Amino acid sequence: METPVIAARSSAAMRAFAPMVTFASDPRFAGRSSGAPEVCDFTLGNPHDPVVPGFVTAIERQLAPQHDAWFAYTINHEPAVAAIAAGLRERLQLPFADDDILLTSGAFAGLSVCLATFADPGDEIVFNSPPWFCYEPMIAAHGLTPLRVRVDEQSFDLDLAAIEAVLTPRTRAVIVNSPNNPTGKIYPATTLEALATLLTRASEQFGRPIVLLSDEAYSRVLFDPHVFVSPSRFYPHTVVIYTYGKTLLTPGQRMGYLAVSPHMPAREPVRQALYIALFTMGLTVPNAVLQYALPDLDKLALDLGLLHRKRDRLVSGLRDLGYDATLPEGTFYVLVRTPLADDWAFAAALAEHHVYALPGSVCELPGYLRLSLTASEPMIEQALPVFAQALQTSVTA
Repeated sequence: METPVIAARSSAAMRAFAPMVTFASDPRFAGRSSGAPEVCDFTLGNPHDPVVPGFVTAIERQLAPQHDAWFAYTINHEPAVAAIAAGLRERLQLPFADDDILLTSGAFAGLSVCLATFADPGDEIVFNSPPWFCYEPMIAAHGLTPLRVRVDEQSFDLDLAAIEAVLTPRTRAVIVNSPNNPTGKIYPATTLEALATLLTRASEQFGRPIVLLSDEAYSRVLFDPHVFVSPSRFYPHTVVIYTYGKTLLTPGQRMGYLAVSPHMPAREPVRQALYIALFTMGLTVPNAVLQYALPDLDKLALDLGLLHRKRDRLVSGLRDLGYDATLPEGTFYVLVRTPLADDWAFAAALAEHHVYALPGSVCELPGYLRLSLTASEPMIEQALPVFAQALQTSVTA
């Protein structure tokens, strides 16, 4: 019998990523990438509005070399990490130092670096469901054991008792994503403080700290009057993971960072280990020009007023039609219950009329669609009559 070429952990990652691969390869949804004017694309967080003002100018200012080594290897460009640390001190009200920051090529790289740093093959990583659909594949790709915990079905808040129940001596990290993709939930301070208490208790019981990986990709994508609270305020063994792709609507320009909690005990070895993991995983840093531009880019943000209008128009329009649609507190995503039990079939029915949505099953929410507010305002107006027609057809079928 021929020995398999593919590693077991890669096979596990492939199985975990299968729902997204199925969607991406399904010919019923292929038209979303055609660029045709009739296409209304709500599937992913790709931008359909103009780039954030100031982004192109900030990049252009750094394109002309200012010295011979302008395009040399560039890691943790000092003005960039200083700007990030200053911004974190202002937004999170915590004393982050420049040395607490490690530049990465987005949150993908940041999470991978953390998994490589804190866990050995077979160790357990806890994440909450419904999740970002890449958590389990990434955990599996590192040879780790993914443990999912469902959030509260009514409030979408963390189920702390369920989290505590799955913790074992092999648990190395818990991933928390707030504001949450796909639910749009911002976890309140009371929940995060209680989570810190139970993680502290479990860490003491097991004789080793459990690291909290705080995925804060949407921490600056908020809807009034909601505010974001970082778990790093309450739990010292926290590493913040951030990407600029959401805030700047530029997911193809890979730029982000890790920030080690300034309250983490003896954090210098942790910072060094993260730094080495960044190298050994293939130098997963932003390119030099992005690092040079970062002090200017960190000041920019997408038009939250426009996003707010799109959220309210889409949600109210869907509710007026008779749909059950969530009102997210943050992120780009609205969840809509499908009138058919088969969310794939309902998404395919919409796609026949050039409206494309992500079946909720891809992110462990069968019976829902996830709609991205990065769709343009004209797309929303064009899509609502299609939603009306699809609902009427499903009722009379």
